[in-house]
Amino acid sequence: MHALLLACLVSATCLLGAGTPTASATSATSGASAASLERRDPVIGAYYAGWNSEAYPVSRIPADRITHLFYAFSTIEQGKCTVQPSAADDFAELAKLKREHPRLRTLISIGGWGAGGFSDAALTPAARRTLVNSCLDLFFSTYRGSFDGVDLDWEFPVYGGPTEITDRPEDRRNMTLLTQEFRTSIDKLGERHGKRYEVTAALPAGRLQTDGSYDPAKSFELGKLARILDFINIMTYDMGTGFSPVSTFNAPMRPVAADPMPAPDKVWNNVTGAVAYYRLHGVPADRLVLGTPFYGRGFVVKEEGDNHGLYQAYDETFWVSGRSAVAELLADPAWQRYWHPVAQTPWLYNAAERKFVSYEDPTSIGIRARHAKQSGLLGTFMWELSDDDSEHSMLRAMSAPFRR
Repeated sequence: MHALLLACLVSATCLLGAGTPTASATSATSGASAASLERRDPVIGAYYAGWNSEAYPVSRIPADRITHLFYAFSTIEQGKCTVQPSAADDFAELAKLKREHPRLRTLISIGGWGAGGFSDAALTPAARRTLVNSCLDLFFSTYRGSFDGVDLDWEFPVYGGPTEITDRPEDRRNMTLLTQEFRTSIDKLGERHGKRYEVTAALPAGRLQTDGSYDPAKSFELGKLARILDFINIMTYDMGTGFSPVSTFNAPMRPVAADPMPAPDKVWNNVTGAVAYYRLHGVPADRLVLGTPFYGRGFVVKEEGDNHGLYQAYDETFWVSGRSAVAELLADPAWQRYWHPVAQTPWLYNAAERKFVSYEDPTSIGIRARHAKQSGLLGTFMWELSDDDSEHSMLRAMSAPFRR
């Protein structure tokens, strides 16, 4: 199966990327609640890093260019939702922004990489109720008017997350039960408030995590979650990180034959493969929102090779924070730009310093956004807003196929 699928993924006309659901996806759709089927307007989503609000205040958010804003993050402490005290000012500004842009949907994102507490909070019915009630009280009572829903970002149930965070084999089922608890409770709250609240989740695509080879279906009941959630933000990035054995792309479009990553992981460790994987596991195309990274990832390779830094052993990794940082590198003649025709992404290489940088630009982002549209996905989202330039060139490329 993997060989046939690999050939399909390399092709631009792969059936699994088409808008027609697979049999398993169709069955997932048929079981969906009527409430979650109500909305099918395109999603143009953006994560906003609350810790960066001094440099990038809420007032700078391009609310006329997006449909959904995800505020990152709330975390879990002693089984309850919590935020930094400074977030109160941001939430007040969000309420103001929503009044000025009434079509904007804002969601509080709970969790994020390095955020613990989920496994304990999801372990029993009582613990789940405590967490959900605390979140709804905080974000829809104390800060009522600031949010239109919750976004769950548990990284990750069962295995694959930071080693210091508690996880359990029963997390997979408990994630579904926790999501259902949010769905039931927030729908009841919406009835009382006379509005429709949303429940979404950010789910992983990268096949290498802290425990090595990683399979999202071992962490999440994907088909069942698709029937509960309004949509899934599939994190089709972080496929080349410090967990990778060689320098590689952050978000390759398709599998590259020269990539030394072993099968079967290589089949799925790319944008088209990740979407196909979720489809095969019962997630309809129109419940998926495709992720695009606005940041870059770098590797300091051990020695000069024939690939301009690509697929080389490395000594360390580093982060490249968005378009302005990439622009500085592009302006330096020591850095050369390259383009991969299969991965459909650019990279930079500084031979003197042996530094390799995988990043996205409006061209590569546009390719991914058009693929999402042509494949029948619900939309696109990005991490994160402050990494774009002042002209919103990457956001414009990401949203163009879905704008009406």
